[in-house]
Amino acid sequence: MIAHDIVTYLKEHDLLLATAESCTAGRIVALLAQVPGSGSLVECGYVVYSPEAKQRLLGVSARTIEHFNLTSVEVAREMALGALRDSPATVAIATTGLCGTEDVDGIPAGTVCFAWGFIHQGRTALFTRRQRFFGDRESLQHQAALHALESLPGFHQRMLAGESG
Repeated sequence: MIAHDIVTYLKEHDLLLATAESCTAGRIVALLAQVPGSGSLVECGYVVYSPEAKQRLLGVSARTIEHFNLTSVEVAREMALGALRDSPATVAIATTGLCGTEDVDGIPAGTVCFAWGFIHQGRTALFTRRQRFFGDRESLQHQAALHALESLPGFHQRMLAGESG
């Protein structure tokens, strides 16, 4: 089970996680919460649907939302940075996108933008990606949450190697 593997990874690498979830609606934290001992490795989880909540709670710029749209890697990036800034977490995962079955503003249904942010030895590294998933709403949310978790170790290793991007 991926959640168990990620809890083990967080523990082994002394990482503290914060999430900033929009389209996944807290699923990332919910998956981790099923694993005994995960509570000491998850600092907080934000669920922020509205643009106003993203701005108020995570410091996402209204200009970024207006220029790039809510479903953008730029918004996901600012969400991850906001979660890191507002908590003692050393890693943040952010998701924003369309987990419904309708296209919106020319963006295909199932499009999810992700950001993984890390703080290590005073340096912040961020990685962003856009993925498209298929299925119904529940399936899309689950696939996106799993993808967010599965990708964490790879980006953490890249950060340790000095990369960002």
